[in-house]
Amino acid sequence: MKLTIGIVGLPNVGKSTLFKALTKKQVDASNYPFCTIDPNVGVVEVPDNRLQALAGVYNSAKVIPTVIEFVDIAGLVKGAHKGEGLGNAFLSNIREVAAICQVVREFKDPNVTHIGGKVDPDDDKLTINMEMIYADLAVLEKRMQDTVPKTKSGDKEAKIALIVYEKAKNILDKGTWPAEADFTREELALLKDLNLLTMKPMLYVRNVDEQEAASDQPGSITISAKIESELAEMSEAEARDYLASLGLKSTGLEKLILAAYQLLDLITFFTAGPKETRAWTVTRGSTAPQAGGKIHSDFEERFIRAEVTIWQDIVKYGGDAAAKEKGKVRVEGREYIVQDGDVIYFRI
Repeated sequence: MKLTIGIVGLPNVGKSTLFKALTKKQVDASNYPFCTIDPNVGVVEVPDNRLQALAGVYNSAKVIPTVIEFVDIAGLVKGAHKGEGLGNAFLSNIREVAAICQVVREFKDPNVTHIGGKVDPDDDKLTINMEMIYADLAVLEKRMQDTVPKTKSGDKEAKIALIVYEKAKNILDKGTWPAEADFTREELALLKDLNLLTMKPMLYVRNVDEQEAASDQPGSITISAKIESELAEMSEAEARDYLASLGLKSTGLEKLILAAYQLLDLITFFTAGPKETRAWTVTRGSTAPQAGGKIHSDFEERFIRAEVTIWQDIVKYGGDAAAKEKGKVRVEGREYIVQDGDVIYFRI
């Protein structure tokens, strides 16, 4: 599945610097507001040691990781919903992403201007969150205006939809997020096509000074964009040594991807063999046929059974044939719920 994360924040909080470091893609990260006008897109391989271990067992000709797409979006300012700054250009760019990564500035560099005149993370978050709320209110109000005439003509589905839109609007009017509200599955289906920003999962990234990079806090990810920029220029071995010297166990990219997978409730399964070892991402709770459908629609439609082995057993015994001799390969049917780390051979 395609996993897309929009990187957002006020101007000069380090969004583009972080994006460039995460993706190693050169974008203009100059020190002035609205430097990023069109969204920059970078596709990054998801690091996974299990994939390499499996490929080593089979001496696979190809190794294909799953990927994550980062979208660096122009800085937002107060009044964006009215067209201030880059306004709705920003807001429309993040309606299609799976999750939003909001970068909040905590670093104190006096040489990097702050659009608000001072470093105030809580105020920055409030500004961005309220702009999203205002933008979603405008979307809802427009949809409600279009729906009212249909209700007057006796359209039952329109009447149900209008009730749901009003419920969402009332939540937004209170300054709270519909994503945190108690909607039924049917109500969520009616809201889905609106692509409300406030319905999207949110990751908060604290962009801190280098000496604060190890100071994680609940509910957010701590990253130093400056450190990540330095890591991006190093070899893998150099980067690991540098991280260790700073007391850090993982890169910002690794922390961000792990948090995104947890936030979106995603897991990884593998297909492996001499021709190709590949990682696949699915939502936790997916059945074997649904997982097969990620490979090809035929795998879901014509599913017979799945032969499943945990990746550790493939590595331990040197392949699926040896694992099968040890009784480690299970035959699962249509109701099997795929687990993180499964290596699956689909029979169709």
